[in-house]
Order: sequence, then structure tokens, then C-alpha cells
Amino acid sequence: MPAVPRYALLPAPAANRVYAEAAAAMVRAELTVLSRAALAGRIGTVETETLAGVEYLAFEADELTDQDLGFLGLTSAFYALFEVDGDRLRPVAVPSPDRYPSDLLTILKYQGKTNEQFTRLVLNVTAASTARPEGVLDGSLHVLDPVCGRGTTLSQAVMYGLPVTGVDIDTKDFELYSSFFTTWLKDHRFKHAASTTPVRREKSVIAKKYEVDFAADKADYVAGQKQHLTFYAADTLLTSQLVKPGTVDVVIGDLPYGVQHGSRGPRGLVRNPLELLDAALPGWATRLRAGGAMGLAWNTRVAPRDRVGELLESAGLTVLDGPGYDDLRHRVDRVITRDVIVARRD
Repeated sequence: MPAVPRYALLPAPAANRVYAEAAAAMVRAELTVLSRAALAGRIGTVETETLAGVEYLAFEADELTDQDLGFLGLTSAFYALFEVDGDRLRPVAVPSPDRYPSDLLTILKYQGKTNEQFTRLVLNVTAASTARPEGVLDGSLHVLDPVCGRGTTLSQAVMYGLPVTGVDIDTKDFELYSSFFTTWLKDHRFKHAASTTPVRREKSVIAKKYEVDFAADKADYVAGQKQHLTFYAADTLLTSQLVKPGTVDVVIGDLPYGVQHGSRGPRGLVRNPLELLDAALPGWATRLRAGGAMGLAWNTRVAPRDRVGELLESAGLTVLDGPGYDDLRHRVDRVITRDVIVARRD
């Protein structure tokens, strides 16, 4: 009986020093989730392996299809994939998921920006956990970030070719991202149409709305095959008034832990994730269509995982656990330990 092929994935280095220390364990967990949720378990146990002084993530897998390779190419720290042949490594061609130049993710720099690799990881594990994980490859999953800040999630979804909607209470972040994205499209000569308009409900303005249609290829744009990005400057508690129910496949959010986004309560901006979730989750969860998934990141030092899980369950979602899902906790800095939880609307 022939041996099961063994592969070695070479991860890209993380620019963030602290995140780099946890990157191997994070990607190992990410690959485990992708295998369980999207690849029918065809990837075996993922192990860290050092070959000629270089650290790889090694695993066994049989009969990898083109779609399987597409999912491996999504991996947040993916750099290259090799098939192990004795003491030699044979390169394996893996399609890139990126539809646009990478500077979309790197131009904006500011204090408190979520690590791009981490944002990609949260999007990957959440999209893989939906009833249609292949939608992240064919561009059909609609993504919502209801606490989108300055748009790291929006940009990552755009890179994947996905329609995306963001909500954030900070009008400065709204103005910064809308200006940046329109300028970026112009600089790269991508065909587009952008507008900013007020959103009214019962004669009152409740939000500002930035929306843009665009495409990586001019022929696609002319043919009507366009991507769509929408950003609302609004309290996230108004999400249910801005986004139609059952129209979103993936909700992801990096919950506030000192960063000023989320909702405005009676004493100012709400930064406690439990307080925010208790008020906002019903509106977020009902935006999901059946089979959709929600992935949230937060500081475990201010909100225990069990309590976050209880709130998700009370909103009608099923928390996913087990290998991979339970292994995404990592240190961000001296006062922040971040975790990720994924839940699905069945």
C-alpha cells in the first residue's frame, strides 16, 4: 500500500513581533479548522517540523483537489507548500486567493490596527465554518463586520473578491477609510462608482452610508460582474435597521478592548465586550442566513470564553468547539490575551 503523501507548509513571517511568537500555533489551529470544516478531514494532524533549520507546518493528506489547494492558499500565514519526498521538497502550485494588490492591506498604518494576518485568520475559520465554505473561494459569501473600525476586515474581504459591509460608530474612521478606498481604486485605475449618502429612518438621519461598486477587471465591470462594499457610520446597535435580515453569510468582529468602536451607551462609548454583545448580538445574529457563521475576537482578561459562548447561544447560534476552534487563544501584549470563538446559525 503506497504511503500517504506528506506536505510541508512554509509560513510567511509575521511583521508583528509578539504575534510572530504565536503564529505557528495559530496557523496550526487554523489548518485544523479548515480540515474539519471545509476539507472533510482530509488533512491529518498538523505538526511543527524543522527541516534544514527552517520551521514548517507538516501534515499528511491524500488526494488534494484543486479546491483543497485553494483552501490551503487562504491560510493566513501561507507562503509556500511542498510535498516531502525523502530529504527533498517538491514545490506544489497553490492558487493565490488575492484578487487585488497587497498594498490595500498595508498602506493604512495607525496605532491599534489589528494584525492583518490575524484578521485573515478570523475570516478564514469563520467562512470555513459556514454551510458553504467554498463561497470564500468563488466570491459569493457576504461578509459583515459590525465593529469594523478603519476597515481591516473590509479590505481583506475585498482581497478575496467578497461583497462586504461594515458598521462603525466613529465618523473619523468612516471618513478615513472611505477616502482611502476611493483613492486606492483611482490610483490603481480600477473601474468603480462610489457615493456617500445619509440614511434616514422616520425622517431622521441615523447613519452615513459609503458604498462603492468596483471590479479588478474592466471587462467584468462593464459586464455587470462587480464587487460591492458598503460602510455605515452608525452605532452598531442600528445594524438591524441598516442590513436586511438573513442576507449575510459571515459576521466577524474584533471586539473593543480600549479601541473606541462599538456602541454608545448612557456613559459614553461602550468598550466592555460583554456589555456590547448583550445589546448587539440579537441584531447581528439575525442578519445571518441559515448556515451562516459568526467569528469574534476579544480580550479574555475582561470577558471569559464561557460567558461569550453563553451570549452567542442565547442569540440562537451554536458555538463550535474541539480541535482548532479551542486553540486560538494567544497573547497580544502585557494586558491583552486574545481569543477567537466561532458560532453557526443552523
